[in-house]
Amino acid sequence: MCTTTSATLDQPSFAYVCKLVRDHSAIALEPSKGYLVESRLAPIVARRGLASIRDLVAQLRDKPYGEVHAEVVEAMTTNETSFFRDLHPFDVLKSVVLPELIAARAAQRTLSIWSAACSSGQEPDTIAMLLLEVLRDWKVEILATDLSREMLDKARKGEYTQLEVNRGLPSHFLIKYFQREGLRWQVRPDVRRPIRFVKMNLAEAWPVLPTMDVIFMRNVLIYFTPETKRAMLAKVRRQLAGDGTLFLGGAETTIGIDDAWRRVNHGKTSTYRQHCP
Repeated sequence: MCTTTSATLDQPSFAYVCKLVRDHSAIALEPSKGYLVESRLAPIVARRGLASIRDLVAQLRDKPYGEVHAEVVEAMTTNETSFFRDLHPFDVLKSVVLPELIAARAAQRTLSIWSAACSSGQEPDTIAMLLLEVLRDWKVEILATDLSREMLDKARKGEYTQLEVNRGLPSHFLIKYFQREGLRWQVRPDVRRPIRFVKMNLAEAWPVLPTMDVIFMRNVLIYFTPETKRAMLAKVRRQLAGDGTLFLGGAETTIGIDDAWRRVNHGKTSTYRQHCP
């Protein structure tokens, strides 16, 4: 059960938000996260002209699940991201995973990659740039999904501030794949051409998706309970090609959760493959 010692967020309101978020995103808020709930919900309280989070919760309790509930759930998601985040997974993608797939898919010349929890777009853009570096005349699709409508709206624009492009993006990639638009940088159309942005809640029923050759589900499982992690990894297995590769975050693993996966070490990073393709 969620409990909080916050001086300004009462226990019933915190418990309600915990359950709402868990029911609709599978994110399990820790008891110590009262401060996070306050900081994330304060803008919603202000926009709606309410006096407190308690008043917001009272509104939510009185209505069936709708726009405001979704806004609260989305506010609780973490949207930290950057280009080439942690670097090493993308080195492995370029130097190991893609060469293997290029050899295995030489006859079909098609490739499908999923960036789950794509946030504001840096991850799928990074993947697209790497593909442009190594592939020519292939049919490529990058599916980029996220729970947050706000993040997807930003991602679809493909516009980044100087601070955002300074975080992880090599200067030669900036020159090659972006164009300056006033104070912002716009991703070039050839980078965006294979990317399809779709709103998707990983905790709910998944729509029909193509079989994926690579799935990036990085820094997602850490927010889930062990039971939800197990169910999520089982769904990923069904979505991933038998010889496909799963990338997880550095603090995440399948070990002790789903034994149908095997970990493949690549120095400073690991990937995951299915035991029995």
